[in-house]
Amino acid sequence: MTTYYISERQVVSDEDVDNEVIDGTVKWFDPVKGFGFVVAESGGADILLHVNVLRNFGQSSVADGARMKVRVQSTQRGAQAVEVLQIEPPVVNGASALTDIADLDEGQVADAPLEPGRVKWFDKAKGFGFANVFGRADDVFLHIEVLRRSGLADLQPGEALALRVIEGKRGQMAAEVHAWEAALTKGQD
Repeated sequence: MTTYYISERQVVSDEDVDNEVIDGTVKWFDPVKGFGFVVAESGGADILLHVNVLRNFGQSSVADGARMKVRVQSTQRGAQAVEVLQIEPPVVNGASALTDIADLDEGQVADAPLEPGRVKWFDKAKGFGFANVFGRADDVFLHIEVLRRSGLADLQPGEALALRVIEGKRGQMAAEVHAWEAALTKGQD
């Protein structure tokens, strides 16, 4: 029997579950509360997404509206994600709120190398923060809109990232942000 620890208080075993892979969309996720919900494409009850399951994928947050592929188990308490298999950023409708990157084409951003860094600080309420990128003397600006485009919703100090850095109107800024573990996984595909 395999035992899965969804949280410190909740244990799920193979006997409790039907294990299936579901495609869905993040309804909401609150990293402070430590959970959120995914709505399955096929319909049905919302699927609980615990922060520990998300961290096992290498992220501490996920943007509302992001598309996900998750392994789901049905328990007495309802459907719960036990493994995140894939996350795609939400579709951005309309013009970018960032004039610094509005004029860049996607190819130019994609050509920028992924660079390792750590979050110095990030304030979701203010919508920005900074990262230290290894090998760069200056801090790199992080904007909430870039996080959303990258499928993230929030960052914690010290969190490892992979960034595509560009020279913006006010200095170095991240044009793309990935959780470090997710970037490593993408590199292996």
